[in-house]
Amino acid sequence: MSATNDIEGLDVGLRTHRCGLIREEHAGREVRLAGWVDKIRDMGGVIFVWLRDRWGLVQVIFETTELADAAKAVKLESVIAVRGAVRLRPEGMVNESLATGAVEVVAADLEVLNPCVPLPFQVDQAGQASDELRLKYRYIDLRRPHMLANLTVRHRAVQAVRAFLAERDFLEIETPLLIKTTPEGARDYVVPSRVRAGAFYALPQSPQLYKQILMVAGVDRYYQFPRCLRDEDLRKDRQPEHTQIDLEMSFIDQEDVFTVVEGMMTRLCGEAAGLEIATPFPRLTYAEAMSRYGSDKPDLRFACEIQDLDAAAPGCGFGVFEKAVAGGGVVRALFAPGLAGYSRKQIGELEDLAKRHGVAGLAFTKIGAEGPEGGIAKFLGGDFRAALADRPDCNEGDLALFAAGEPSSVLPALGAVRQELAAREGWIPEGAWALAWVLRFPLFERDPEGGGWTACHHMFSMPEAADLPLLDEDPGAVHGQLYDLVCNGVELGSGSIRVHRRDIQEKIFGIVGMERPEFEEKFGFLLEALERGAPPHGGIALGLDRIVMLLTGSPSLRDVIAFPKTNLATSPLDGAPGGISEAQLAELGLKIVAREGTEK
Repeated sequence: MSATNDIEGLDVGLRTHRCGLIREEHAGREVRLAGWVDKIRDMGGVIFVWLRDRWGLVQVIFETTELADAAKAVKLESVIAVRGAVRLRPEGMVNESLATGAVEVVAADLEVLNPCVPLPFQVDQAGQASDELRLKYRYIDLRRPHMLANLTVRHRAVQAVRAFLAERDFLEIETPLLIKTTPEGARDYVVPSRVRAGAFYALPQSPQLYKQILMVAGVDRYYQFPRCLRDEDLRKDRQPEHTQIDLEMSFIDQEDVFTVVEGMMTRLCGEAAGLEIATPFPRLTYAEAMSRYGSDKPDLRFACEIQDLDAAAPGCGFGVFEKAVAGGGVVRALFAPGLAGYSRKQIGELEDLAKRHGVAGLAFTKIGAEGPEGGIAKFLGGDFRAALADRPDCNEGDLALFAAGEPSSVLPALGAVRQELAAREGWIPEGAWALAWVLRFPLFERDPEGGGWTACHHMFSMPEAADLPLLDEDPGAVHGQLYDLVCNGVELGSGSIRVHRRDIQEKIFGIVGMERPEFEEKFGFLLEALERGAPPHGGIALGLDRIVMLLTGSPSLRDVIAFPKTNLATSPLDGAPGGISEAQLAELGLKIVAREGTEK
């Protein structure tokens, strides 16, 4: 961390130095320190206080009776200021675990700036407190060194991105927070307008349309750190509001986006966390990622890829496999190295996981010295056994797991089993990072409810040039100029080359079921811009919160956001969301109507 020991040029009268930055070179100097009382130890009339600030801890000694009595009366987490002289610790008393462990401050003066009442939990015990309690008293939770360190990493990440993009002629431009509601996949948060009765703003799910319009305006290279809000169900890697690293460029193709983002991520990871990452990042098509890893956000830190056994399935002797391929389905396998000793109970747990992802079951056999044994081995004919023996990653001592059926269920099911095995067996190297691009996604997918087409990512992505004729003939076969950046099994961001022609954009609106009056009403301003000199352009939006979560090794986004929400999108700290007064409702022309089954 870059910081100076002396606070120079600042109008600060309470301290001359930071607690955690006192070092041997300060020995003999008088210092003024301020911070929180972390620990107090009474050593027979001499009081030792560990004083803490954002930069760390330093030991302060109160030797005189008067000062010792005053220090002993101070409560933990009170805010104090001390004046004293720095001295080297006696030989044999150096604390190697502290950056300040070679020195101590002998107090000459003590001032209690603000005493602390008993806390709902101690700072060093916050990890044992409930999530609700930690969020209600977030200011206490954030005093923990590792939480402050997380916020510091986040700060460094933002500064690294700003510097990198500024050096490459990007302009940082803010887009509106009060916008018109548009369908972008999740529910909007809406804000009533006071001056236009019955009208509502929406809070942006992304700055997508505005950044495209900036390209039409000739900005050429734009970025910002927008706050994006989506009213959706939450989990550990989702929050109702999150921060993006959002950028857009004109006159480029996806290779240009990859080059910029790879350079930016290298800079960000290096400056924020001292992490070196290799470029260029591997690239996989969506079809390849699903076929090999069972996921469109594959974890490349370990092997054990999904294997294709379709060719060996006809006549293999196992009816489930034969029926699957005869009906147009697939047979896929995982060869888990060294796990032939798995019990029926352990295999059953894996099967339950696979079933939750849509397959009817999970077949297995164990690879012995003479080939498959146990499980479905008794059904397998010689040709299928020979096919297994020919596989370079199917070896004696392995556990072979099979799934058969539709690819849409088989591949994700085996992908989930692959991840579960990696977590159980420690296949993932500690500290490993594996970034990759996943590209060539389908532009459209079937709506499981209505049966029509929906956009896989969003409606503003350009089809691949060769697929443009298929917009009329076969939308399901159209690939988009779409790309995701993934890392360690987590999607960090999505981007695309955008539609810059009105005729193509209108056609896409029609494919997803929008009639002209509807898309003119919702997106007319964008369509007008596209026919008034819109350049080819594209970009990406990366999740800053997710990146920092991975950089810090945090288990949840909550640990890298200063004031996060709960799983119910509430804030225990300030009680949001809350009610509003009858006067406010009247001013907005609103009335609260109780939902069926609830009280008003």
